[in-house]
Amino acid sequence: MMRILMIIPYVPSPIRVRSYQLLRHLAQRGHQITLICAEDGPDDEANLGTLRPLCTKIQVITIPRQARIAAYLRALVSDLPLQAAHCLVPAFIEAIKAEFRSGQHDVVHIEHLRAAEIARVAAAQVPTRPPMILDAVDSISLLFERAARSSPSLRARAMALLDLARTKHYEATCGQHVEHIIITSPEDAWALQTLRGMQLQGAPITVVPNGVDLTYFQPSEAERAPATIIFSGKMSYHANEAAARFLLDSIMPLVWTQRPDAQVILAGANPGPALRAYARNPQVTVTGFVPDLRTYLARATVAVAPMRYGVGVQNKVLEAMATATPVVTTRQTTVALTARPDHELLVADHAEHFAQAILKLLAEPPYAQTLGNAGRTYVEQAHNWAASAMLLETCYASV
Repeated sequence: MMRILMIIPYVPSPIRVRSYQLLRHLAQRGHQITLICAEDGPDDEANLGTLRPLCTKIQVITIPRQARIAAYLRALVSDLPLQAAHCLVPAFIEAIKAEFRSGQHDVVHIEHLRAAEIARVAAAQVPTRPPMILDAVDSISLLFERAARSSPSLRARAMALLDLARTKHYEATCGQHVEHIIITSPEDAWALQTLRGMQLQGAPITVVPNGVDLTYFQPSEAERAPATIIFSGKMSYHANEAAARFLLDSIMPLVWTQRPDAQVILAGANPGPALRAYARNPQVTVTGFVPDLRTYLARATVAVAPMRYGVGVQNKVLEAMATATPVVTTRQTTVALTARPDHELLVADHAEHFAQAILKLLAEPPYAQTLGNAGRTYVEQAHNWAASAMLLETCYASV
């Protein structure tokens, strides 16, 4: 049993799936967890209710909008990435310092670049601290590079370029302030190591892959709706918005020429005006927040993830595969997976090939079912949260 202090820049939840599932499985394995997290949205209280039985202590930090803006402005005139300034407020730093001074923790687990700097600043202000592990999740500079090159949104490209150089520098040096770094995929681990160059100093990097809740996401016995295509994810995220626009502007017109009955569902929270406008088409449904994604996955004939760019593991793909929904995605998405194209999922990069894959699955239900069942078997074998939690334990033990 270890006493773990978790520092998370939001309230872990089934949507903030990585921190939530790792915390849940670590608690189930008998570890004592103290959680410090930032207030993040209207669903926080319900999510905290789920977390309280798992934690020995939870402290929620409220960050006023003015304080966050001030932190961003201070970052703008320094070399600190805006992401690292997201929670950089005195109340959060003081809460961490108090836990460091308590001497009640064996290891500190920090999630994301958004929490890395508050932990570093707190550690610099106390004489001793427990060993720290940073869960970088993804390489943010790699994401920014791809967004700057491939996003259809001028705003997303500008924001990526604004923070790219500072994020590269921060990710290259953040391993000097922690004892270990974990990350979701080998590609992201390579990106961080490349930023370090030939420097020998810095924490070791271990890949701890994302899993999927195989009990929650299961194949349904309900009959699937005909010719229904689903794309899921938080729609305010720029990479998801870019993928949705690629789907509806370039891929679906090709599908509709042969299958005018095909329906598209964009299922996910906070779609912006550009995505909501697609719902004027009666063949497109833009749901906004959905309380239970499984309902939509169970109805869908095909799940798609036409990502123009991205990093890490796409949980939307794992969740669809876990429900035995056949998946079509881009090659970039499969870099973090060991799934075999044409066996457990279909891969297509160009709109024409993507449309052909969708049409094949719509036209051949037995093939679609076989592909979906193979996808379920794959995630059972390769993406189990319990196995990821056990790997994380070895990283804790190493420090």
